[in-house]
Amino acid sequence: MSSSCSSNGLLPSSASPRDQDDLEARPTNEFEHDGHDLTDESDPFDIAQTKNAPIEILRQWRQAALVLNACRRFRYTLDLKREDEKEKRRRMIRSHAQVVRAALLFRLAGEQQIVLGPSATPPTASGEYAIGLEQLASMTRDHNISSLQQYGGAKGLSNMLKTNLATGITGDENELIKRRNAFGTNRYPQKKGRSFLRFLWEAWQDLTLIILIVAAIASLGLGIKTEGLSRGWYDGASISFAVFLVIIVTAVSDYRQSLQFQNLNQEKQNIQLEVMRGGRTMKISIFDIVVGDVVPLKIGDQVPADGLLITGHSLAIDESSMTGESKIVHKDQKAPFLMSGCKVADGVGTMLVTGVGINTEWGLLMASISEDTGEETPLQVRLNGLATFIGIVGLAVAISVLVILLGRYFTGNTKNPDGSVQFIKGETKVSKAIDGVIKILTVAVTIVVVAVPEGLPLAVTLTLAYSMRKMMADKALVRRLSACETMGSSTTICSDKTGTLTLNQMTVVEAYIGKQKINQPDDPLKLHSEAVSLLCEGIAQNTTGNVFVPKDGGDIEISGSPTEKAILSWGVKLGLKFDVLRSESKILHVFPFNSEKKRGGVAVQTTDSKVHIHWKGAAEMVLASCTRYLDSNGSLQSIDEDMDFFKVSIDDMAACSLRCVAIAYRPYESDKVPTDEESLDKWVLPEDELVLLAIVGIKDPCRPGVKDAVKVCTAAGVKVRMVTGDNIQTAKAIALECGILSCDADATEPNIIEGKVFRAYSEKEREIIAKKITVMGRSSPNDKLLLVQALRKGGEVVAVTGDGTNDAPALHEADIGLSMGIQGTEVAKESSDIVILDDNFASVVKVVRWGRSVYANIQKFIQFQLTVNVGALVINVVAAVSSGDVPLNTVQLLWVNLIMDTLGALALATEPPTDHLMHRTPVGRREPLITNIMWRNLLIQALYQVAVLLVLNFRGLSILNLSHDDRKHATIVKNTMIFNAFVICQVFNEFNARKPDQMNVFKGVTKNRLFMGIVGFTVILQIILIEFTGDFTTTVRLNWKQWLICVAIGIVSWPLAAVGKLLPVPKTPLSKYLRKPFRRLRTARNA
Repeated sequence: MSSSCSSNGLLPSSASPRDQDDLEARPTNEFEHDGHDLTDESDPFDIAQTKNAPIEILRQWRQAALVLNACRRFRYTLDLKREDEKEKRRRMIRSHAQVVRAALLFRLAGEQQIVLGPSATPPTASGEYAIGLEQLASMTRDHNISSLQQYGGAKGLSNMLKTNLATGITGDENELIKRRNAFGTNRYPQKKGRSFLRFLWEAWQDLTLIILIVAAIASLGLGIKTEGLSRGWYDGASISFAVFLVIIVTAVSDYRQSLQFQNLNQEKQNIQLEVMRGGRTMKISIFDIVVGDVVPLKIGDQVPADGLLITGHSLAIDESSMTGESKIVHKDQKAPFLMSGCKVADGVGTMLVTGVGINTEWGLLMASISEDTGEETPLQVRLNGLATFIGIVGLAVAISVLVILLGRYFTGNTKNPDGSVQFIKGETKVSKAIDGVIKILTVAVTIVVVAVPEGLPLAVTLTLAYSMRKMMADKALVRRLSACETMGSSTTICSDKTGTLTLNQMTVVEAYIGKQKINQPDDPLKLHSEAVSLLCEGIAQNTTGNVFVPKDGGDIEISGSPTEKAILSWGVKLGLKFDVLRSESKILHVFPFNSEKKRGGVAVQTTDSKVHIHWKGAAEMVLASCTRYLDSNGSLQSIDEDMDFFKVSIDDMAACSLRCVAIAYRPYESDKVPTDEESLDKWVLPEDELVLLAIVGIKDPCRPGVKDAVKVCTAAGVKVRMVTGDNIQTAKAIALECGILSCDADATEPNIIEGKVFRAYSEKEREIIAKKITVMGRSSPNDKLLLVQALRKGGEVVAVTGDGTNDAPALHEADIGLSMGIQGTEVAKESSDIVILDDNFASVVKVVRWGRSVYANIQKFIQFQLTVNVGALVINVVAAVSSGDVPLNTVQLLWVNLIMDTLGALALATEPPTDHLMHRTPVGRREPLITNIMWRNLLIQALYQVAVLLVLNFRGLSILNLSHDDRKHATIVKNTMIFNAFVICQVFNEFNARKPDQMNVFKGVTKNRLFMGIVGFTVILQIILIEFTGDFTTTVRLNWKQWLICVAIGIVSWPLAAVGKLLPVPKTPLSKYLRKPFRRLRTARNA
């Protein structure tokens, strides 16, 4: 077995263990406690969750598993050894970036993966650009300030690169081609995935298959020896062909899944970001960035390439991904170099791209390591435990049967079909005795083949891979596999309001200028020129958005966040000249919008050297800092007497579902402004004695379909909670509109609560109150984190949506973190488990459906496989012990195994989700995999199959009127009937497995073409096996009456299943009763 397979595949060592309380957080249900905690802490497969699980726990899972094929069983789990190698490579690249880069370029050139064209020799001053690739790369790599100064700083470098620092490059196709030829593309060579041959190599290393290969060789030798070369090779060749078929099917299945995970990785790496080209802000793929691009940066963004800081305010970069140190580095003109792959931790800025792709340290790192999305999912862990247990039972039974058969053989109790004794002490030759022992060993091997359910953990991967592909079509990108199944257990969803429950299409619909309410807020004639002037200045300068006015007179393009776009659009209608205002005043310092303070500010110096400090943010918070207001006539008035008026105005707008934003400013003495750059960077903008300019009401309509989606969640036992930074009244109005609050009477504390009130409670009080909270307004990201922690400690399985950088802790802490694909920052996306690509709450509900579908499909497969396992095992064991022979031989059982493991998993694991799934309560984390309903269905079908087939085995000759035929031929006909009836029973039972708890098992079956195709394919292959390959499968052709008998035996399973579903089952899980004696025994021993 290869080293990559045999090593423990674990989660990355960087995963930090949660607190003990968090690990034990789980939903409680009536089955979990009966006065004793039934959680078995010593059971390595007893798992609350795998998200951020400690390495020790992961190692326990591996060591406890009876791993017959670690390569396949743990296919998509992280390899700890590979993670260590990755970290060593990362450190080496940091230390020896230049040497590594030269070696990599040399190797890639040799492999012709990249073309060393113009980039091999730097262009001279007479070339297309006045600086070459190597000069740029060495300056950026060494953070060489003196070289930068020689080139004339960012301004001089931009001239060399033919870039306008204000408007960026022109961005036409010819220019982009020239830049890519000169400086390379922002891509790095991907490490090739494993080839199909590698998957073939891994597939045959399954211990079961190796045993079968040995059995095939032994059977081949024995057959040729006893029956001659002409006929003796059939058995051995049949087993070999069956093994070969299993290997091929396994390798194809795994290879296809591998390609799917590779596609997922590429999708995750394709980050969309904003660049400035031709004065216009546009969104492009990170792969399309070129040297010379001007890129705006804000909190949560990933630095897309190596570059230089052009301008920045309080810009702080998290360089831990490259330096390995979790230290935030502040960037300014003294430290202007930015490294690709790092994250913006705070502030805003713009950068000039100087290095892309393989010419950056990040590119070197990513080209040297392969991305591994592997992880252990909770279902895989539990199924490994189940498969291990069944495997041990199967091996024990096989060894017992082997001992019994050897005992029977050597004591003379085993007879040939003609009645003669096979072994007589002192008379039977040694060679014949060896032949007999080999036959007995083959019987034992068949029992092992059917008993070890290797397909169980693989079915998880198969259904997850299928679900991930389908979820992508439903606008959900899965970053962490386990989130698919955990989402099915979620008991609560803490959702943002803006963009998730609402459309994120914001417009200013109301405004108060002074005490005058303006219902048509975009009519400048109603406003005083002084008010308009100050408003426009504040709107233009205190923004991260942009207004682009095409020179050809086309439509104005406004970019930025939805709130910024709404306010900028309003400003444009008031007569705002964005570029003119930006050029007429100079920005001195910026305080970026902060989700804790709910405001952002800027200090600007006007052309007449006056200093204005503009603030914009949550209306009631900005209002609290105001001492005066500018009335509609442009006159300053004291706010003291009118404070209540403004508060009521804000509440009125909030009650109409409007987001309230206040715009204020204050004049500031220019001599108090810090003069040196260092002091200016540390300057705290004054936020007192403000003058209120305007309060605007921004309408963001509810998404169509949200109310229905909330209803679906409620019916499914999933409580929807709204957590928003907006005013409590706005939150209440939207919650009523969306159906999160059913009526006004519900809108009382603690159902509806403010973040500051919640955070003031003690930890124990928060746990109690958290369960009652439906709406939390004016919440900070830390309040959201506290809510998640309180809910999880209360036993909830929590899904949380988030889009901001500060939401990352809550997304990380939650059982399922859901980030937003449109508004979400890269930091939020990296902390999340699933990215909702359209930011729509309805897509979140679809993810819940898929999560439940994953769990339900795995249960269907378990029921189906265990029915086959129990049936085949009992039939062969009883027959072997009683008569010394088995009706189902190795080749036949290999075919059954193929139906079970691969085709069965493929058919049942790809069942699409149904509405029925959303009428159940969520599945608890520790709820047994095999429910009482499944036990009932499984036992009814298995007992029926065992009873009928054993009757055929012991009374088949008389029942089928074969008593007068040749004994040997009659036995083969009887065994063929048993094999055929057994397979056809599984075909019919596959339909039963589709709906374990519903009467109509055919509902929607025709819509699942893959299921129908697999059933049809199985039936056709079975007919071919029986009718045309008798020499290989040791079967004979059956007449139409015998076929009818087999079909009749199979079809009985349908009405039998329907009758069985009328039988009531106890609520307490069977596993609870089975575990009690062991628990008491352990307790007594420990006492």
